[in-house]
Amino acid sequence: MRKLHIESPAFSSGEEIPKKFGYKNDNISPPISISGVPSDAKSLALIMDDPDAMKAVGRVWVHWLIWNIDPSISEIFEGSLPSGSIEGKTDFGEIGYGGPAPPDKRHTYIFKLFALKTKLNLKKGSTKAQLEEEMNGQIIEQATLKGTFAP
Repeated sequence: MRKLHIESPAFSSGEEIPKKFGYKNDNISPPISISGVPSDAKSLALIMDDPDAMKAVGRVWVHWLIWNIDPSISEIFEGSLPSGSIEGKTDFGEIGYGGPAPPDKRHTYIFKLFALKTKLNLKKGSTKAQLEEEMNGQIIEQATLKGTFAP
């Protein structure tokens, strides 16, 4: 049985995220490849955050939230949003992708992909806390991709 897997053709896991994906650069979302989605998944959700921001700003910084991603897709294209999916609000106070923007030093960014038992009833612009609450008890499997970025 294949396990849920997330990767990016733009960078290898644990490696440097290219500058163009940075918030202060082109601020476009990186391409994401998805495989091994469980057959019983009704939707996928993606959270990108920066746990290293805890030391710099006192909290894990939210960079991207997407839910109700069609479980049949195998790729989220660079700078795009999968058809029918919904984006939430980042800690930049914006809806949509907010790229890496470490204030102090190299940070590790984590893309967490979740296979869910249901589609979520959340409005566009919802927060990470609201998304996590809706996903509670609905997660079939999850996968992570890590990348680093320095100012």
